[in-house]
Amino acid sequence: MRTLALVDGEHFPPVVRAAISQLSGVVGAALLGGSEKLAEVGAMPDLGIPVVTGDTPDAALELALRQFAPDVIVDLADQPVVDGRTRLRLVARALAAGVPYEGADFRFTPPPRPRLATKPSVAVIGTGKRTGKTTVSAQLARVLVGNGRPPVVVAMGRGGPADPEVVDPSAFDLSPKALLALADSGRHAASDHFEDALTAGVVTVGTRRCGGGMAGAPAYDTFAAGVALANARSEDVVLFEGSGQAVPPVHSDATICAVPATSDPDLVVGHLGAYRLLLSDLIVITMADEAKGGAGPLEQLEGSVRRLATGVRVVHTVFRPDPLEPISGRRVIYATTAPPSATASLAAHLQREHDCMVVATSPHLSHRDQLRRDLDAAPAADALVVELKGAAVDVAVRAALARGMDVVFCTNIVLTVGGDGDFDELAAETVALAEERFAR
Repeated sequence: MRTLALVDGEHFPPVVRAAISQLSGVVGAALLGGSEKLAEVGAMPDLGIPVVTGDTPDAALELALRQFAPDVIVDLADQPVVDGRTRLRLVARALAAGVPYEGADFRFTPPPRPRLATKPSVAVIGTGKRTGKTTVSAQLARVLVGNGRPPVVVAMGRGGPADPEVVDPSAFDLSPKALLALADSGRHAASDHFEDALTAGVVTVGTRRCGGGMAGAPAYDTFAAGVALANARSEDVVLFEGSGQAVPPVHSDATICAVPATSDPDLVVGHLGAYRLLLSDLIVITMADEAKGGAGPLEQLEGSVRRLATGVRVVHTVFRPDPLEPISGRRVIYATTAPPSATASLAAHLQREHDCMVVATSPHLSHRDQLRRDLDAAPAADALVVELKGAAVDVAVRAALARGMDVVFCTNIVLTVGGDGDFDELAAETVALAEERFAR
């Protein structure tokens, strides 16, 4: 067992050396900062083992991980060098490297992510719920379809099926009436795997999960059985879709992370939120047009992301509704999970690009009672245009059909508005990276 000790210069070196002597297999130490107890500023303490340092605690840990290749990290540092926020960020770096991290009264173990896929895999994860990861996943699937390589998607959701379920959109009835019948049978008919199959037009395997740990591990899930179903299929690429903050509990060859522009940077980049970014090869800042305060906060978020995950590619995106059937010349009600502040611009996009008249909107697909009130108050319309999320089926579709309206499901397309390149191209390059890693 190769042990890496994390130390600081606020402890007298003989005390640190005595503490290290109680550990087994110590191969080196990382000096995270502090100089009060050192012989002189910049001096390295004599601990009887090799010691490395860096300009920041993160830099010191990164160097030590490369140089010593530890099996476990033991934190012997303390405030003021390592406060609670810094310590959790260091934990995130260790977990992303697959190394357990422990201290006097805590231990963090990397979540198990076994290699189960028998084909190249890309995970699409998010920093929380409603980050846009299903939209990003569906767009990636459409990019692959456009390149003649339709993937199979394995999705997990809080409302997923009891047993993993293969949904082939060419054979599975995903019509509004059929989904309503599923809802009436007790199913969650707006589960992510139905949305992926409907909006991307690719085969999707639905699984379920419950709970989520600080580093994204589900407390309960059926994901591995879903991967087995995907392995048995002919598609040569598999996409793993996360749920909320939960990370698919299997190894992926590459990872894309969706981060809303409205996020609190402290939660995204600090604490264990950093873990998800450090796993990622492409970070998609979603809903860039909703950045609170405009370009300044967006630039601050991007800067924080880039400082944490050095060298990672970042792209800024916005989402725009795209009905799956023509709505030209029709009066429509539009229901979405987008925040109220975005609803007007999304409705304007529908009217401008799809030649319809939006007579009412509701941003309350996630709030059943308010959604019912919005629909009850809406004027007469020809069709309901709705995302397949939240209460879309059991409330919105039911109400629309009862009023004699047509139901048109819509997807959201991903448009690039800044960053390191075009989303579609960067997504395709991420798949190519996954294939390279899988081949190795």
